[in-house]
Amino acid sequence: MRSSSLRAGGFRRAGLLALAVGATVALSACAGGGGAGSAAPASDAPAQAGTRVALSYAGGIVVLDGESLETLGDFTSEEFTRLNSAGDGRHVMVTTSAGFQVLDAGTADAEPELTDLVFPAAKPGHVVTHGGKTVLYADGTSDSTIFDTDALLASTDELPASETIPGVEAHHGVSIVLEDGSFVTTVGNANGRTGIVVKDPSGATVAENATCPGVHGEGTTQNEVVVFGCENGALIYADGEITKVDAPDQPYGRMGNIFVTDTSPLVLGDYKDDRDAEGYLLHRVSLIDTEAKTQTVVDMPAGAEYTFRDLARGPEDLGYILASDGSIHVFDLEKGAFTESFPVIGAWEGPVEWQDAHPAIKVSGDIAYVTEPAKNAVHAVDLTTGEVLKSVTLDVTPNEIALTR
Repeated sequence: MRSSSLRAGGFRRAGLLALAVGATVALSACAGGGGAGSAAPASDAPAQAGTRVALSYAGGIVVLDGESLETLGDFTSEEFTRLNSAGDGRHVMVTTSAGFQVLDAGTADAEPELTDLVFPAAKPGHVVTHGGKTVLYADGTSDSTIFDTDALLASTDELPASETIPGVEAHHGVSIVLEDGSFVTTVGNANGRTGIVVKDPSGATVAENATCPGVHGEGTTQNEVVVFGCENGALIYADGEITKVDAPDQPYGRMGNIFVTDTSPLVLGDYKDDRDAEGYLLHRVSLIDTEAKTQTVVDMPAGAEYTFRDLARGPEDLGYILASDGSIHVFDLEKGAFTESFPVIGAWEGPVEWQDAHPAIKVSGDIAYVTEPAKNAVHAVDLTTGEVLKSVTLDVTPNEIALTR
């Protein structure tokens, strides 16, 4: 049963950005998000609470304790919301029709709270955390709102100070701020997306590339090399230069969701080789070597398919893919091969629409959190042993998932 004290009253007064947005806003239609591994380290303050697991469901959001999987908070929200870590070890960004709403997942001394703090955005989309900055991208304007990642920890009654870099032409995009202050953002318009542009802190263009049709997804690897997916390969930005890497399948071989670590030059991505294929299940994965500037594609094991929600990076920089056969398949990027697998949930079928609830995986340290919507279940899995450490059945069907750490 939901706690009414967590759903009503006691909300903080919102401090709104001086950002003009249209009267009509909607969630971005995005089949997937950016990669994990480029987030700023979590601060010491919220570390006492360990990992918190946020899960959306139809009309609400629950917050679980990462160790016990006990429900700590249950909040009413919109029918469909997306969830992204804010990067500070405590907060989650909830994409709603009004913008990016701040979910405080709590600490050992504070209960979770769905605050009324909202970063206004027309069609809120990707959230990227890197180098101590969090960037919120509004698809409806292509504006990028930037704030210090840890600033939310000090905020109580208002939003933290932020900067908004206006967009040029609205499109479903993504931006990132690098440690030297460079601003990297996608380029596109209502007719499509074409590539990226890099600007220095003064706003001067450093590099640009328009050979990336359908540009989508972002990830930052070892040595702050940035990768963006294309419908025919990928773009790699490093040392002031952009390199286009061609997919092995032409003219269409799409990588749109990127999974990285800051200790490896290798990139794991989803991969679609048939533009006209029905459904969202995929049967191959993409491997990019940012040092060699190469892309290879590897077939999934027989009978194993996945969606954009089912890839992650974990211990030893390995890749972990939660597949339709119910197992997590371990992918060694250095070998370019699948090495082992372990069963976790029941076999499942792909969603009819990308927003439909279907299994997902997120990783914190050595632990993977896996959703099983068919059973309203969540599982904590030790990726070093394959052991399911804890499982819980919810009163709701989990859809989106985000972790605080």
